[in-house]
Amino acid sequence: MEIERINENTVKFFISYVDIEDRGFEREEIWYNRERSEQLFWQMMDEVNYQEDFHVDGPLWIQVHALEKGLEIVVTKAQLSKNGDNLEFPIDEEGSTIDIPVDEKVESFLEEKFGNSSDTDEDFIEENLWIIASFNDFEDVIQLSHHFQDDTGSVEETLYYYNEKYYLYMEFSQETLDEHTQEDIISRVFEFGNDSNITIHVLEEYGKKIFDSNTFADIRKHFSQTI
Repeated sequence: MEIERINENTVKFFISYVDIEDRGFEREEIWYNRERSEQLFWQMMDEVNYQEDFHVDGPLWIQVHALEKGLEIVVTKAQLSKNGDNLEFPIDEEGSTIDIPVDEKVESFLEEKFGNSSDTDEDFIEENLWIIASFNDFEDVIQLSHHFQDDTGSVEETLYYYNEKYYLYMEFSQETLDEHTQEDIISRVFEFGNDSNITIHVLEEYGKKIFDSNTFADIRKHFSQTI
């Protein structure tokens, strides 16, 4: 998938039909199955957010263009007008906007065949921070688990095996860990593994789950640290 950051509030990305099928979706269901089209969309947005730090925290303006070899999608986040009465959605580089009163129901939508309108999920405002680290060798995961002798305070530590690599998904609790502590844990994880742009959806769909939720504690129970 090709991603282009237009500005602070707008991102454009292109996904080929081949890539769509590689993610486990059929072209026909993208046109006619709203649930599957939305699933694909949010999977792509996870990847956009990961690579471009494009957090979804409010209503979206979504434009989808069906091209010969794939889909071009432009996503714009709404901004509150100066008087606070309207939500503004920029629609071109000249600064033209579409204004919607804040007291009306705002709906994100995918054009034409991509489905009808769908409500924006406000839960993303409080979304927990998460990372996915890749490891070529399981021994590196063992060493990392012993590096964290105490509870990391993470909500989830799940280990997957996919395409001859190990992937660690870690999600952190915003309620129990401050930003500094989270950054410290992440930097220590990447001393043993590599940052990965694979999505959790791909791992859940195609990967093999090795350890669920408490990876570090479970590994320490079964594998000793190598000096």
